[in-house]
Amino acid sequence: MKNLFKFSFLSLFLAVIILACSSDDNGSSEEEELVETTWYLDADGDGYGDPSESILSTTQPDGYVSNNTDSDDTDPDSEAEVQPTLHAAFADFDADNLTIMLSGTNVVIESNGLPNHTSPYWSNTTSRSITGPDGNTMITVSDANHPLWVEPTVTSQDQMAPGNIDDFNGTYSLTVSANPQLASSSTATGLGAIGIAISGSMIYNDEEGPNIPLDNAVGSLDYTAAHTGPQSYHYHLETKAWSEDDDNLIGIIADGFFLYGRKCDATGTYPTDLDASGGHTSTTQHTDVAEYHYHIQNELYLNSYYILFPGDYQGTPSNIQ
Repeated sequence: MKNLFKFSFLSLFLAVIILACSSDDNGSSEEEELVETTWYLDADGDGYGDPSESILSTTQPDGYVSNNTDSDDTDPDSEAEVQPTLHAAFADFDADNLTIMLSGTNVVIESNGLPNHTSPYWSNTTSRSITGPDGNTMITVSDANHPLWVEPTVTSQDQMAPGNIDDFNGTYSLTVSANPQLASSSTATGLGAIGIAISGSMIYNDEEGPNIPLDNAVGSLDYTAAHTGPQSYHYHLETKAWSEDDDNLIGIIADGFFLYGRKCDATGTYPTDLDASGGHTSTTQHTDVAEYHYHIQNELYLNSYYILFPGDYQGTPSNIQ
């Protein structure tokens, strides 16, 4: 009987221990539920944490928060705490040809490179040819007229560049800051795409080749100052398909600043305070807060045209890929 009593007491003791260490109804112990979280110092008490000052704790310490979006923890009104949003101007970009999205503090703009308006450069049944400097002849002709094809007006079949818009169908991507800033020094534009127009096609500068002005190629431009080659259909001059002597949005330049027509929405006339790149700071039809942006140069080129962007980047440019 004495041994039986010892055995029962030992069994009861072990049962108590097992119950004390057993899992709860969800199958995890109390110790397993104590998960450490990263907390960030909120020195200015604005609800935003300093990403450089953090601790691990299972409970929220006084003076700490769970987010880390404050880059100036001494200023409760710092701009860094404002989460980026898509600029209202992006609503003017063609939704069929472009996809525009936020990626952290950046904006990613993807385009198929095609315009959303008529042009004689769309595929058509009219045969045209051009002979290159090497003597080779390129013939462009299609089986049917594209729905957006129109007869050439300011140019002619003989002057038009080789290739149709359809032949240059590709993809282009530009990543810029959602809050672009002026750089300490400007950067010269290069050949190829320097911006993306609201139509979906590319914006080029005022050169036709390395140190070759656009002068001799003007005859190949269609009514909206664009032509094909070597990589895409693109604009050099005022885009008359949707903007002529007005304040309409043209597109975005590769440094993240928007490009508008020759007039300024803030004054209703031509701005007089533009810098060497055609930029200034004022309100636009897309914002009530003054911001830096570009305008088409309001100086005649070859006595007839207006160049889209003849200057340097005033911000930090990204490549259009």
